[in-house]
Amino acid sequence: MTFETSVELLKFHNVAYTVYAMLIISVIAWFAYNLTREKKAEPIVRIPFYLYIGFLVAMGVGHHIFTYNTIPWVSEDIMRHNITPDKTFQIKMANHKFDMPEKMEIKKGEKVLFDAHSSDLVYGFGLFRQDGSMISQMQVNPGSRNDLLWTFNECGEFDVRSTEYAGPAGNAMFVKKVVIVTGCDKKGA
Repeated sequence: MTFETSVELLKFHNVAYTVYAMLIISVIAWFAYNLTREKKAEPIVRIPFYLYIGFLVAMGVGHHIFTYNTIPWVSEDIMRHNITPDKTFQIKMANHKFDMPEKMEIKKGEKVLFDAHSSDLVYGFGLFRQDGSMISQMQVNPGSRNDLLWTFNECGEFDVRSTEYAGPAGNAMFVKKVVIVTGCDKKGA
């Protein structure tokens, strides 16, 4: 199982975590039921409870072990020291403004490094779809290495905005349709 975009991953995790949350809620309900009973549970009856708790722990840890390598950016992030990006874009931030190329043109599947620098405050660098959903983001600290390596697996025009609060003027740090990804079929996938 591999996910192309964060939207696909989110749909999968939405279902998985909903089921897991319902199982956890059942533990709380079981505990509450036993608190209201006049006759307390015998020690032998508690064994299924602890087995159930063990099952939930194993299921939660197993889910993360099973899915960590299916998340598109994990292996890229772990092996990034061996990866040479296809393109690099320099982003500078100061005085609540972005200083970056007017258009960043990318082909689907290219590995892109966004190298961001702040000279005054902590800002954010976020990539957003036109519907407002986030693709990825990073915090940009002054005097630190701040870069985001990303492979675009979906086409379209994407916005950039600051994702960190840097005072009221930071709300204006928003650039529409600055990242353009091409190379998809007509459906955009």
